Amino acid sequence: MHGGEITDNKQALGNEQGLPGPSERGGRSLSARESEIMSLIADGHTNGEIASSLFLAEKTVKNHVRSIYSKLGVGSRSAAIASWVDFARAASGAP
Repeated sequence: MHGGEITDNKQALGNEQGLPGPSERGGRSLSARESEIMSLIADGHTNGEIASSLFLAEKTVKNHVRSIYSKLGVGSRSAAIASWVDFARAASGAP
C-alpha cells in the first residue's frame, strides 16, 4: 500500500467519535484520531505516510501510536493490528 491513496475504513474497523470499538480494552477506548490512525496502520501504511495524509508531524503520529499500544495492551505494530482485526472480525460476526 505504499505510495497509494489511503482509504477510509472507519466504518469497518472503528468509528469517528472514539466510541467503543476495536480499541476497547480495560475501559480505555481509542480516541477518534487514534482509531483513524489504527485503521491506517492496519491497512499497512507507515508512520510517515499516515503523517503526510493526515497533515500531521511524524512525531505526532508516533505519539498516537505509543498511546494506541498502551490502550490495547500491546508492544508491537503487528500485535496492535492483530488486536484490531480480531475485534473487527468479532464485531462483524465472522468466524
